[in-house]
Amino acid sequence: MNRRRAFTALLCAGLLGCTPLRVVTHSVSSTEAAVPAGQYTLDPHHWSIVFDVDHLHYTRFVMRFDRANAWLDWREHTLEDATVEVDIDAASLDTNVDALDRMVKGAQMLDAQRYPQIHFASTHFERTGEANGRLTGKLTGNLTIRGATQPVTLDVTFNGYAPNPLTKQPTLGFSAHGTFSRSAFGLTTWYPAVGDAIDVRIEAEFEQPPPAGAAAAQ
Repeated sequence: MNRRRAFTALLCAGLLGCTPLRVVTHSVSSTEAAVPAGQYTLDPHHWSIVFDVDHLHYTRFVMRFDRANAWLDWREHTLEDATVEVDIDAASLDTNVDALDRMVKGAQMLDAQRYPQIHFASTHFERTGEANGRLTGKLTGNLTIRGATQPVTLDVTFNGYAPNPLTKQPTLGFSAHGTFSRSAFGLTTWYPAVGDAIDVRIEAEFEQPPPAGAAAAQ
């Protein structure tokens, strides 16, 4: 074991010696007026949608989606006027168990072949205050799963805005969480062995694309 650790340390040292390291110092602002108005899109490399459900009262079984797109329209420099839409690829559901993936994506549950997209469109944002210097609020919108649409509300934290130090593009960060009933969407299979309440947690970075022609000019 000591020999293996020594080899690993030597390998890491060699890699670090050959690879230039860039230390990035960065801060973000929660001042809404500083955010440039316009359309923002989900950073494809910095987001997560994770959800869990009760399993036989033993645990909260955790799942995630691996593919999604989202669009944020930031208007008039305030969260109240911003809107967001999200499309999730239902077939990208990942339980970390292949057989269970097929069951949940199958006709008894998501029926991803007939209903390939899970869609969310915001309708209202209500500011609730601040937490650790970050703006918080409740985001309500219409969630569509398997052809059924129901209103859901998420607790949202605006983590801040700044030009991304790597891409230089205006970037916004958000965290959100909420709970909804799967039976409201007709997803009743396996109840009560599998609980009805779905807890969802979302992390998302949105970037404003460069103006048309800017990339070509560079």
